[in-house]
Amino acid sequence: MEGFAFEAYAALKVIWWVLLGVLLTGIGAMVGMDMGVGTILRYVGRTDAERRVALNIIGPHWDGNQVWFILGGGAIFAAWPLVYATAFSGFYIVMLVLLWSMIVRPLGFEYRSKMPSDRWRAAWDATLFISGFVPMLVFGAAVGNVLQGVPFHFDWRLTSYYTGSFISLFNPFAILCGLMSVALAVYMGGSCLASGAADPVSARARKAAITSGIAALVIFTIAGVWFSGMSGYQLISGPSPDAAQTPLHQQVAYVSGGALANYFQHPVLWVFPALLYVSAILGVLAHAAHRPLVGWWLGVVAWIGVMGTVGAAMFPFLMPSISNPSHSLSIWNSGSSLRTLSWMLGFTLIFMPLIVWYTSWAFWVMRGKIDPKQVEASDHAL
Repeated sequence: MEGFAFEAYAALKVIWWVLLGVLLTGIGAMVGMDMGVGTILRYVGRTDAERRVALNIIGPHWDGNQVWFILGGGAIFAAWPLVYATAFSGFYIVMLVLLWSMIVRPLGFEYRSKMPSDRWRAAWDATLFISGFVPMLVFGAAVGNVLQGVPFHFDWRLTSYYTGSFISLFNPFAILCGLMSVALAVYMGGSCLASGAADPVSARARKAAITSGIAALVIFTIAGVWFSGMSGYQLISGPSPDAAQTPLHQQVAYVSGGALANYFQHPVLWVFPALLYVSAILGVLAHAAHRPLVGWWLGVVAWIGVMGTVGAAMFPFLMPSISNPSHSLSIWNSGSSLRTLSWMLGFTLIFMPLIVWYTSWAFWVMRGKIDPKQVEASDHAL
């Protein structure tokens, strides 16, 4: 019975690693869609009425979509507490930038149309752009930093010390990953507007989706070539995966040119980057053929390909340390207890389907095209 518990503990760690990837994919696809709309709002809407069309397409859904953002942070906090503590202390200033940019987001939606002044509305349009572009840039940059390794280490009390700086977090590779995130967000936002708006908003959104889809392919290729030459992390020795442990109980090597070691050891993993290429190309073609809904779903698949590519490259690490590789955080040494992971999985199996069902129901009920006349005729429109 004790052996079964140990095996279950190791299995739960892997399951929650997969679920974390699912939640991050949800953030990219659903939250990214909202933020993509904010990023291209002034492009797709040349008049105030057209911009209101874009806002009213996403207006009924954006706050519900933020559930994925909350779930992602909550999952890291509960399932990987050591990762949460280390990341939030090291990325503290960046997290504040992220939170402040997102705080003005609901204000932009709610207050923009309260006054007819052009300056008033333009100012809130600027906040919607900032609260769309900045969070997705930070989201991608965080992934880029984790791929390279984060400058932190622990003392004997497991107190983490971050030795980097705010500026170093926005290094060239991290910015490139951030732009990849922004490109996919714009693609998702453009797909949403192309499906839910009438022309000319739909036509402009379709162009934005095609352009951003091509940009995502180019950026992903550049980032992939760049990453292939980077050093990687290799677990040399440590406790059994099913044992309770800390980062002080392992030895990790920083291997030159070893970033893609997992891919060479397990060639089946190349399916994830291939998934991104295939879905992005088909998504661009779907928009060219005026099939925006198909393009939107292909964008979801593209996010799966991106997150799968990152996860496959890093496994089993969640947050490697470039300062002291042996202090790197992995799924084996930074997870919660067996009981915590078990209870969390039970609640997830109940509430995750409910969230997916409710989100699908909301989009189904509010399907259809929106045009400026409908917006101007409604007293409840944004």
